[in-house]
Amino acid sequence: MVSGKFITIEGMEGGGKSTNLEFVRRFLEQKGKEVVVTREPGGTALGEEIRALLLGHRHDGMAEDTELLLMFAARAEHIVKVIRPALDSGKWVLCDRFTDATYAYQGGGRGVAVERIAQLENWVQGELQPDLTLLLDLPVELGLSRAGRRSEPDRFEREKTEFFERVRQNYLERAMLCADRFRVIDASKSISEVQDRIAEVLERFVAR
Repeated sequence: MVSGKFITIEGMEGGGKSTNLEFVRRFLEQKGKEVVVTREPGGTALGEEIRALLLGHRHDGMAEDTELLLMFAARAEHIVKVIRPALDSGKWVLCDRFTDATYAYQGGGRGVAVERIAQLENWVQGELQPDLTLLLDLPVELGLSRAGRRSEPDRFEREKTEFFERVRQNYLERAMLCADRFRVIDASKSISEVQDRIAEVLERFVAR
């Protein structure tokens, strides 16, 4: 059976994930790929309801374990209902965040033990990993400044700068740890420069 490819876009607030997700989708479709675009938390009807719980302010002060388990509950549904079926049918899946975000936000940001996240990762997704991860990296203060001009902050965006410094550091550490699939993109540059760099990465990836 022909299997598709799984590409994730990661990064902090203000890094341009939404804009560049659309750029990647168009690039891949121009290469003749059938692309499924999705996001985490979310991607399914149940997942979107969980997303509303996680990002909204009705449950400010949510326990760290509750937050972590809800992330993986949404992910379990997402994998079974969307990601695996698409990959198995030969489609390319393009996802706005995946498990690396859990390591960065719940692990780096909240301080949840890596071992606990890894146990849930193994249980929920087994050997499933992205084939390529684009990390849109930029200084925290620049990212938060951009995000602040965009919309009302969600439950995570209201965290202190120190939280996001830990998130960024964790992302960069994971990029070094999983260097075979991560490509770090300097998202502080202009959108045209960022997308030129993304196009370079995708050209090489598609040609493999």
